[in-house]
Amino acid sequence: MAVDLSVLCADARAFLDRRARGQGLFVGGQWQSAEGGRTLDTVDPATGAVTGQIAAASAGDVDAAVQAAAAALPAWRATVPVERARILWKIADLIEAHIDELSQLETLDQGKPFYVGRWAEIPGAINQFRFFAGQAMTIEGNTIESSINYQPAGKQMRSWTVREAVGVVAAIVPWNSPLVLTAMKLAPALAAGCTIVLKPAEDTSLTALRLAELMAEAGLPAGVLNVVTGLGSETGSALSTHPLVDKVAFTGSTATGRAILDAAKTNFKRVTLELGGKSPSIVMPDADLNMAIPGVANAIFFNAGQVCIAGSRLYVHRSNYDQVVEGVAAYAKSLKLGHGLLPDTQMGPVVSARHAERVEGFLTRAKAQGATMLTGGERTGEAGTFITPTVVVDVKPDFEIVNEEVFGPVLVAQAYDDVEEVIAAANATEYGLAASVWTEGLSNAHRMTSAIRAGTVWINCHAMYDAALAIGGVKASGWGRDSGKQAMDNYLEWKTVCAVL
Repeated sequence: MAVDLSVLCADARAFLDRRARGQGLFVGGQWQSAEGGRTLDTVDPATGAVTGQIAAASAGDVDAAVQAAAAALPAWRATVPVERARILWKIADLIEAHIDELSQLETLDQGKPFYVGRWAEIPGAINQFRFFAGQAMTIEGNTIESSINYQPAGKQMRSWTVREAVGVVAAIVPWNSPLVLTAMKLAPALAAGCTIVLKPAEDTSLTALRLAELMAEAGLPAGVLNVVTGLGSETGSALSTHPLVDKVAFTGSTATGRAILDAAKTNFKRVTLELGGKSPSIVMPDADLNMAIPGVANAIFFNAGQVCIAGSRLYVHRSNYDQVVEGVAAYAKSLKLGHGLLPDTQMGPVVSARHAERVEGFLTRAKAQGATMLTGGERTGEAGTFITPTVVVDVKPDFEIVNEEVFGPVLVAQAYDDVEEVIAAANATEYGLAASVWTEGLSNAHRMTSAIRAGTVWINCHAMYDAALAIGGVKASGWGRDSGKQAMDNYLEWKTVCAVL
C-alpha cells in the first residue's frame, strides 16, 4: 500500500522539506529547536513509514513558550476588536487558500481519507475562524442599578461590568481531527484577547505547525500563538502545570481530563474539557430506515470511528432490529479501506499501531465474553493499523465493549422493546456527549431529546456540526462548551466596577 509522496501538492512537499531542515518549535514568533535537539518521528499510519520529525519539547521549552505568551498578552488584550477580527478573517482566508495542502498533510499524519479533510474538517476550521471573527466584535458588559444605600451624601453610585480576556491559554488538542479541533480552541481564545500555547498530539502535529506559519503570515503578532510539540506525559504535563497558564482548554480522553483537573489545582486555573463519549443511536419503530441505516453506519465508521461523538451504541426496536443490523453490516462490508491519499479510499487506518492494538484488545475480550462479530473485527494492513468496520451483536449491558469508549470503527447493536427501556439504556453510561434519535414522530423526537442526558441530541442525523453550534457534554464527557457563542465564555472573565461620583 506504499504511496508515492509525489502525489502531494507542491506546498505540502515544501512544508515537509522545511521540517526536514530542522524547523522545530514556534516560540515568540520564531522557530527554534527543542532543548538538546530532541525529536520524535512522524509516521504515516497507513504504511508505518517515517515521514519526518517533530521537536520534542522539554519543560524548559514549555516555559519559554509560556513566557512568550505572557509577554505578548497586554498588547494583544488591548488590540481593538476590529483588528483581532481582521486577523482572524485573514487566517481563515489563508487556510482556504491552502486547503488541499492542509488536507493532504492531515491524511499523511492521521490517516483519514483526503476527502474527509478537504470537504468536511478543513472547511470546519475555516468556519471557526470566520465565526469568531464576528464574535470578537460582540464582547460586552452591563450597567447595574445597584441598591447600595451607604454611599456618601450628595454622591451617586454607578456600577457596571466588563469582560476581559482570561489570560494565557494552554490549548491541548487530540489526534483524531487535528486542525478543526485546534481551530475550535484558537479562534475563540484569540477573539477574546487571550494568548496561547498550543500543544498538538504527538501523533498528529503537522497541520498545527503549518497553521502557525499561516497565522504569522496573517499578521498575528509574535508571541500571541506559540506551538510546542512533544509527548503528552512531558510537554503536556509541563504546560498544564505551569504557574503562568491561566486556563487549560483540552479535548481528549476522560482519563487525561482528570489528570488536567489535578494539575489545575496548582494555581486554580480555569479548565474546559471535551472528553470521551459512548454515544447512542436510537432507531424508533417509525424511523425511515432508508435514512437510518446509512445514517447510523456513518455515525460510527466516519474517520474509522475515531470521533468523540461517534454513534458507537446502536439501539433498534425489536420490530426492525434484524433489518437495520443487517443493513448496517452490509454497509460496513461495502466500505473500501486504503491509504487516505488514494482517490477510492472510503475509510483509512486508525492513527497508529499502538491504537490498533488497543481496539483489537476490546474485540478479543468481547468475543471471550460471548459477543459475536456480525462483520469485521479484524486488524489488517502492512502496518497493522487497519481495523475492518465491525458490527458486534449478542452482547449484554454489562459487557466492557458496551460501556467503554473503543474509539474505533466498532458498533455494538442491541434490541429494545419500549421507550422507557431504551431511555434507561441510553443513559446507563458515565458519558453524556451526544446521541441521535431516528424517528418520523414529532412526539417521539421531543420526548427523547428531553429524556436523554447528552450535550447534543440529533434527530434523523448524526454528527451535524457548525461553528455556531455549541459542542460539549455532561457527566464524564466534560465541562463547558466549545464552538458557538458559548465558547467565548471559556476565555473571558467578568469584572465588576463600582464608582462613587
